[in-house]
Amino acid sequence: MTRGGSGVDARFAALSDPVRTLAERGIVRGYRKGTVLIEEGDRGDTLYIVLSGRVRVYSSNEAGREVSYGTYGAGEYIGEMSLDGGTRSASVITLEATTCSVVTRATLEAYIAERPAFAFELMAKLIRRVRAATLSTKQLALNDVYGRLKALLESHADADAPLPRTLHERLTHQDMSSRIGCSREMVSRLMKDLQRGAYIDHDGGVIRLLRPLPPRW
Repeated sequence: MTRGGSGVDARFAALSDPVRTLAERGIVRGYRKGTVLIEEGDRGDTLYIVLSGRVRVYSSNEAGREVSYGTYGAGEYIGEMSLDGGTRSASVITLEATTCSVVTRATLEAYIAERPAFAFELMAKLIRRVRAATLSTKQLALNDVYGRLKALLESHADADAPLPRTLHERLTHQDMSSRIGCSREMVSRLMKDLQRGAYIDHDGGVIRLLRPLPPRW
């Protein structure tokens, strides 16, 4: 166990104070890349607090088609949607070697009893994720494929930064197709067109927006 100068266990350094206190009560576990932490439809009563690494939340059908809801890294927690006793609403897989603190429902309930304010933080997190899901559904319903791709690219870049802007996350064409609900081939074609038009630069998974994306394509 490594501690920094402040006496905080280095494994929990990326967490806010209330989340860190909760994580310290869980069991720290390491997972290899490609490990499915949560399976959609299963019943579970555990919360995963990400200490290091990155995970992806997604759903899939019997044909193997997937839709991604987002990726989360250190300081985030996942699995809270099933703490009402229901089934898991989505699956979660590690995108790289990942370490989590696994917290049981009983531990979380005891923690909230001690620190009721944490319940508001938990609710705020749920509200933000529901809003994001609502926006994603709206984009799927109202935008064409290019419109959804444009919204995805712009949402991953700092809108206040001058151009060119580098996306915060490395996105493969498969990642993008899962998030906007279309084929990988369609994404590849649009990205190639945008690169040919000098709107973006796409090299080794790093995407940069070179100039404002056109409203329509």
